[in-house]
Amino acid sequence: MAEKPSPWTRLGTRRVFDNPWFEVHVDDVVNPGGGRSAYGKICFRNKAVGIIPLDGDGNTRLVGQHRYTLSEYSWEIPMGGAPLDADPLASARRELEEETGLTAANWTQILRLHMSNSITDEEGFVYLAEELRQGRQALEETEDIEIMELPLEEALDMAMEGRITDAMSVAGLLALARRIGC
Repeated sequence: MAEKPSPWTRLGTRRVFDNPWFEVHVDDVVNPGGGRSAYGKICFRNKAVGIIPLDGDGNTRLVGQHRYTLSEYSWEIPMGGAPLDADPLASARRELEEETGLTAANWTQILRLHMSNSITDEEGFVYLAEELRQGRQALEETEDIEIMELPLEEALDMAMEGRITDAMSVAGLLALARRIGC
């Protein structure tokens, strides 16, 4: 499809919040209808990387942890951040090992997505990791992670039944199911 020029005009921008993970900008804009307004945008300092480890028996691993922002427990694919100037695959390898202790000999990118494109510029990548070897977890101070090993089809059921609600996890699992004909 041919790209169309933006119907938005940015008149100025100001940073209103900053921390090690993201900045919040407010842009003064002329919107597509011709009116002037303010548009808030979250600018992440990292890309998101998610990993679906798949062993030779058709099992995957999910990680469970309490998510502060939701104030609830969440089952997800292993995931983390990749600095904007870093190779997302290298970061995915690191995150898989940190969170699960797994390493993989075979890696395939299965998805590129924008996490919530109405409010953020965050870009995400999901990888399939195969030919797994078990090592040791190396959790960060902010992580208290439980690992669940289960058949891929059960993880897909969890996503379809709303027991996995993380967007990157759901999108990645569905993309993998489509790719392998599950």
